[in-house]
Parts: sequence; structure tokens; C-alpha cells
Amino acid sequence: MNFTSTQIPYSETEKFSQIVLDYISGDAELRPFYKHLPNISGIENAIKERQKFPTNRKLLVEHLNNQYKGVSISPLVKNNIDSLINENVFTVCTAHQPNILTGHLYFIYKIVHAIKLASFLNSKFIEYKFVPVFYVGSEDADIDELGTISIDGKIYKWNTSQTGAVGRMKVDKALVELIDEVSNQVEVLPHGEGIMKIIKGAYKLDEPIERATLKLVNELFGEYGLIILLPDNPDLKRSFSPVIKKELLSQFSNKSVSETLKIFPEKYKVQTHGREINLFYLKDDLRERIEKEGDEYKIANSELKFSKEEMNSEVQLHPERFSPNVILRPVFQEWILPDVAFIGGGGELAYWFELKSVFEETNVPVPVLILRNSYLFIAKKEVEKILKLNFTNIDIFRDIQSLNNELVSRLSENAIDVDTELQKIKEVYETLTYKAETIDSTLKKHCLALLKWNEDKIISLQKKMLRAEKKKYEIHLRQISDLKNKLFPQGILQERVDNLIYFYSLYGDEFIKSVYENALDLEFEFVIVEEK
Repeated sequence: MNFTSTQIPYSETEKFSQIVLDYISGDAELRPFYKHLPNISGIENAIKERQKFPTNRKLLVEHLNNQYKGVSISPLVKNNIDSLINENVFTVCTAHQPNILTGHLYFIYKIVHAIKLASFLNSKFIEYKFVPVFYVGSEDADIDELGTISIDGKIYKWNTSQTGAVGRMKVDKALVELIDEVSNQVEVLPHGEGIMKIIKGAYKLDEPIERATLKLVNELFGEYGLIILLPDNPDLKRSFSPVIKKELLSQFSNKSVSETLKIFPEKYKVQTHGREINLFYLKDDLRERIEKEGDEYKIANSELKFSKEEMNSEVQLHPERFSPNVILRPVFQEWILPDVAFIGGGGELAYWFELKSVFEETNVPVPVLILRNSYLFIAKKEVEKILKLNFTNIDIFRDIQSLNNELVSRLSENAIDVDTELQKIKEVYETLTYKAETIDSTLKKHCLALLKWNEDKIISLQKKMLRAEKKKYEIHLRQISDLKNKLFPQGILQERVDNLIYFYSLYGDEFIKSVYENALDLEFEFVIVEEK
């Protein structure tokens, strides 16, 4: 299968926030809120900072080897894991929650970008080695988001009675039935059976979701050397206990974020304010906020409460019961990984910009923040439609009304453009205004009002003419509507709605290869990929 790609500036898509556009353009107002520039120079500085931090490499390697027991891994993955013991080996990390069956397409795009960037850095720095890591945020509890997927317009939702951290949930009969339903939809496609075999091999009944995610992602990306990290582990969290205790004792992260937000540019939307204590308490199917009331710590929506001494003991004996929230999770990630670059979406990077002082409070180095790659995949059928309608790939990012108007104006045999008439009327009124003004200067205002009234009426007439003409071209306009719905489902980017399964069912592993081949490393542009 052949694919070609083009890149366009993110600004031309009109789908990205101002904070993202300002970051990749190097806007000076945002510069105080991140440590390193997103370029080779920034990577060099991040390496120097990382070399000063005592990452527990032995613990990391031991954990990864234990984590992968019972999972078949490629020699490249094994080599990458073992190499992490060396001080000259660093990670390029991306992170995501364990969405069932990979969730949205950008789940895949993040991972591919980490792989591509690690490869690029290996070619640039021969004295170091870089390995890609996928950090599974398995302690997220938003089952509505993580348990819903869309495949070629059809929505599937995992209706489970389980609660708590999604990664700790288990594959139940409801999820098995959902997977069977997906199979019925896609197994008629060329590679549908292949992807469903991979998924069913990962999502076995009673398998923890985080482990099913590991198996699925390893099957898809093991040949690229991707390391998958499941951080919900007692030993890893025990190593992080100094920060957990600091947070419980002084609530330092909330203070740091609050101070940052006081000087944060008002033009940007604040992603998170955090809480007084930015930790959750995890136990069995419970995942609730830790709140401090006087000298006691209480677990929200439960009867659990601890004195200061009891809470300290709980951290020592059961570190796995403490879960960093959105404010402290990045610090935990960078605590356990020898990371020099983190790849995230626009929303992720926006909240990282609020965390610089939180990192400084813990002396944990901040990685280079890299905006993940974004793609639009256009199947051959849609490519042909775009050409037939005489539009370009950039045109399809425009709103549907603009496209409809242009198409009708182009196809219509009748003149709908009234610019010439408007110009003539304007010239007439300029002459009238001059004559009236020489008689009485107060008449100028009246003439201008008449001009505006006439212009409005003519523009209104043009709209009526356009509506009437559109009725002649309903088939063409329906094609535009179908095209927009296919490429921008729900009016947003394809990658934020569609799931990998449909594309893999059509193209097999060639889809992932095409994502990799067209991936950018430290370039920041939107990628449009067309099937030839």
C-alpha cells in the first residue's frame, strides 16, 4: 500500500489552541514557563540536567524485567531494557491512560513519535543512547472516557460495574462481548481478523486492563524496541515516598502551582488548578482524594481517616495506595525514568507549563517538551472526492459553509457575485454624498446610512440567490458534507475520534508503518497522509 504525505503549518488547520501555536513559534511570553527549548540545543541541556539527578536505574531495570515476565518480547526491547542500567542511556517518553483497545488514534501517534524521536536522537548523539518509553497512566478512573471507542462512526462503550483505577480493573464478560461485537463489524475487512486476533490475545478474561494494554501495545510496537512502563508498582512508589511525604506534610505542589498561575498569561486557558493535596488514595476499587482537616487526613467519600503518624506509616508500608494526580504524575514519571524528552498533546503540554516550579521544589529535572505529531489520513476514495470537487487538502480544513459557497459559485452558470454591483452603488453614493454635503453638511450622515441600507439589502439578495442556486447542486453539497464528516467526525480532528482498529482492518501493519515513515521528529507541522 502506497501513501504520500504533505505537511502544513498547524496554524492553517485552525484546530489548535493559541498556547500550542505560541509554544512552537517560540513566543517570548510563554518562555518563562518551560525549561528547555524544543530543539537539539534543548535536548543537550536536558541531558546535562539529567546527568546530575540520581535516577535509580537498577530499580527501573528490575521492575521492567519483572513486569515483562510471561510476555514475549523482541530482542530489541530486551536490549533497550538492559541498556537502561548505563548512565549514558536516556529515555524519550510519552504517556497515556489505558484506553480500551487503544482509544483514539493519537494514542498510536504519540507512541510512534517517541520511537521516531529516539531514533533521530541516536543518529545525532553517538556518545549516548536513547530508547522510547510508553508510560501507562493506569491509575486514571475516568471509565466513561477510557471505556469508549469509535470505529468507522459506530460508538462502543464498555458498561462495567467496576470502579476505581481503570488499569486495575479486569477484563470482564461485558468487555469480551464488546470485543466480539467489534469483531463482527471489522472482520469482513482485509485485515480485520488479524487485528482482532491481536486484541483477543491481549484482552483475556480476568486480565488486568493495564496488563492487557501492555500486551497489545507490545504486540504492535515491540519490533520497534518500544518499552512499556506500568508505574503502578509498590517499589517504584516507595522510591517516590520522599515526594509523597513532602506533599502530605506541606502541600507544596498546590502552593507552587498557585504562585505560577498568578503570573500565567491571562490569554491562555488554565488547564488545572490542582488541589490542596495532589494525591489520591487507592485501595481495592477505591480511588479518592486525600484531604487534610486539622491534624487528620481523610479519604473523600469514605470513612477512612489517618493521623499524621498513621499516614506516614501508610506511606512506608503501602506506597502502592498513593496515586499522584495530574499535578504530581509528571514528577513521578520523571523521578523514575532517565528522561530527556516528553511527547504530549496540546492539552498535556499546557498543564506541564504550570508545573515548572513543582519540579524545582523536588529537584527533579524537567525534560524537553515536544508537541506530538498530528495526522489526517485520507483514504483513496476521499482523495478522489477532493480532486473531483476541485479542492485541495488545505481547503478541506475550512468550514463546510465556506466550501459550499465556493463550490456553488464555481459551478453556477448564473452570476452570484455582487461585488461589481456593490462597487457601482458605492460610486453613485459617493457622488450623491459629495453633492448633498455641499448643500448641507448634515446630509452626509444620511447618505452614508442610505448606502449601508442598500448594501445590506443587496447582500441579503445575494444570500437568497445562493440558497436558490444551492438547491440545484444538492448532490455535490452532500458530497462535501460526507467528506467533512468522514475526515472530521463530530467536527473535530479524525485523530481525536477514530480508533486504530478500523484503519488496521483496512491496511494491516502498513498503516502503522506509514505513520512511522511520515512521522516528524523535531519539526512542528501537521501531517496529511493520502492513500495513492
